[in-house]
Amino acid sequence: MKKIILTTESGADLPEDLAVKHDVQVVPMHIIMDEKDYEDGSLPVQEIYDYYDRTKKIPSTTSTNSHEYQEFFTKINKDFPNCTIIHIGYTSKASSSFQHAVLASEEFENLFLIDALNVTGGLTAIVMYAVSLLEQEPTIEPARLVEIIKAIVPKSKLAFVPGSLEFLRAGGRVSNVAYLGGALLKIKPRIELIDGHLVSNKKYRGKMSVVSEKLMRDYFNQYNIDRDQLYLIYSIGLDDGIKQRAEEIAREHGFQKIQWMQAGAMISTHSGPGGFGIAGLEV
Repeated sequence: MKKIILTTESGADLPEDLAVKHDVQVVPMHIIMDEKDYEDGSLPVQEIYDYYDRTKKIPSTTSTNSHEYQEFFTKINKDFPNCTIIHIGYTSKASSSFQHAVLASEEFENLFLIDALNVTGGLTAIVMYAVSLLEQEPTIEPARLVEIIKAIVPKSKLAFVPGSLEFLRAGGRVSNVAYLGGALLKIKPRIELIDGHLVSNKKYRGKMSVVSEKLMRDYFNQYNIDRDQLYLIYSIGLDDGIKQRAEEIAREHGFQKIQWMQAGAMISTHSGPGGFGIAGLEV
């Protein structure tokens, strides 16, 4: 039976210890700052915030290109001869990365591609579900594993609130008028992945300590999330007290296994410091 290798992109924010423990291969996306290209993961997130403080500009981001995917998949084949690769990719609705993987896949016969239609914790939830399936049944046929993973994609639910509208405004994602109004009223948008698209579908008012709790309670009311695993996402700057309260709320709702994830450079470039998110799989 051929070994199955799971892969994903850095935009999953998959914690490094989990990637190493479960042998998940991660291909980097890119951050462009001062016309210099950095691989996501090689640049400390704090440098992005420091850059914004100095320049009032946010870095740009770019996807993994097809040549990089070719090199990535080729190296895996060299390291794991006769393997089968299952790539679980960053949503195609918000990045061209998945399409580049599709272009690269034409040269490989042992490669399956899955568009996760999700990012950060929502993508990690799918990857770790695949890890669990593979560890439970290591001899599973690749086509069958792909079929099961694809079926779970619509059940991955991610919701988050940025710590500030400032990064969204600087990146052109909110107008100056909306930014000023939101800043004065301390309004924060809830952003979710709907059919792979980033959608702002609700607004909260108040401090992040209040907003994060509202987000969690709304999330649990809206979705029946599998109690076996919950993912909590934070960007640098989120108060430790908020993290502690988030865990308390999660345990009140029956979650015992809670995985914290730090938003990497790719996600933090768009959401800024002090953000909070939650992800899991519906049953």
